[in-house]
Amino acid sequence: MRTRLDRTALRTTTAVAATAALALALGACGGSGGTDHADGGGKGGGTAPTVRLPRLAGQKVQVTAVWTGPERENFVKVLDEFEKRTGATVDFVPSGDDMAGFVGSKIAGGGPPDVAMLQQVGVLHEFARKGWLKPLGADARAQLAKNYSQGWRDLGSHQGTPYGVYFKASNKSLVWYNARAFDDAGAKVPKTWPEFLTTARTLSESGVAPVSVGGADGWTLTDWFENIYLSQAGPGKYDRLARHDLKWTDPSVKRALTTLGGLFGHQDLLAGGTSGALRTDFPTSVTQTFGGGDTPKAAMVSSADFAAANIGQTKAKIGTDAKVFPFPAVGARSPVVTGGDVAVALKNTKASQALLTFLASTDAARIWARAGGFLSPNKALDRAAYANGVLRTIAGALIAAGDDFRFDMSDQAPASFGGKPGQGEWKDLQDFLKNPGDVAGVQARLEKDAAASFGH
Repeated sequence: MRTRLDRTALRTTTAVAATAALALALGACGGSGGTDHADGGGKGGGTAPTVRLPRLAGQKVQVTAVWTGPERENFVKVLDEFEKRTGATVDFVPSGDDMAGFVGSKIAGGGPPDVAMLQQVGVLHEFARKGWLKPLGADARAQLAKNYSQGWRDLGSHQGTPYGVYFKASNKSLVWYNARAFDDAGAKVPKTWPEFLTTARTLSESGVAPVSVGGADGWTLTDWFENIYLSQAGPGKYDRLARHDLKWTDPSVKRALTTLGGLFGHQDLLAGGTSGALRTDFPTSVTQTFGGGDTPKAAMVSSADFAAANIGQTKAKIGTDAKVFPFPAVGARSPVVTGGDVAVALKNTKASQALLTFLASTDAARIWARAGGFLSPNKALDRAAYANGVLRTIAGALIAAGDDFRFDMSDQAPASFGGKPGQGEWKDLQDFLKNPGDVAGVQARLEKDAAASFGH
């Protein structure tokens, strides 16, 4: 099974790396950082609708996504607005982390949801090949043409047919940190991987666990690996490994795992040590970094921009208590890895197509942007709609990248390798976290699992 993306959507961006590194490292979190676009955004309030939706009184649409906690709450706000404007009834059904398995079981049972929010582009291609997806209607395509760059539209297509709307994007090359813990320890914001490890040791000596790792959710470990690999091995090998044109037994993978082992192999650098990291899920990895008042359980957490939603569950204020810096450069420059959630229709109904049209509009993006913990690839969304200056800066860097970005490697793979709990890359990297000295063994398991999933 092969998963390929348009290469124009997978080029490394010097612009976004430079913009993010400069703006975020300097703590640029004030001002709107945006201009007034034709979304009527103004300052993010009192705006008129920019997309016309049909009246759908009496119609029902079921939506599934992996989101829980604050992410689910904020997405429901978007769905509530859709209900208010169309008269339709929306039923949100959580899928759990195994979206491909969940949708597959529903289709086998004859009752698939109307719309699914897929996290892996590899799953989109898999579903399209199986004939499970319905092409986007004319209204949704029109919103995409107006609001999205070609790269994001290509990512939502399969063999030239548009199926998906990338509603939510993410910058996965960030490290959030507890400002007070840094100040108390006299720690400096690192720019390189050696500086990162030095900062971690400084924090450890001050009595605070340096790094919070959500190892119970295997996808967080793929993010750690991908950032190190992209920065160290470079974009060419990153693309080849993502397509499995390069084997996981390659020396470049050994080098990246060995580098990551320089963190994972030191119990004193991980909150709760290895066993604690393996028991910690993603939301807890964030909240334990910023909760607990004067005694946080960790000082740093490597996480995407959407960690802001989890930080919002604590008393920490983004930009003052909770700050962010780019993932440190392991090679010549800091990496920039993106991800995203793409909305697709599994039933070709008037209601499902209307929802996809709404999700492609600035109207829908603005709702979640105001709530926080959200980044939109919608280039027409006024950045003033974002909840704070940090997110405006991150959003500006994403839009400035245009079509130049690297998409999350595991999300490009078939779901059986890159997107399922307890198997494939997620499980293999959890095994690595448990025993970071066994680099060769983990490489062999990764290659075996990848070969089985890619079909060669």
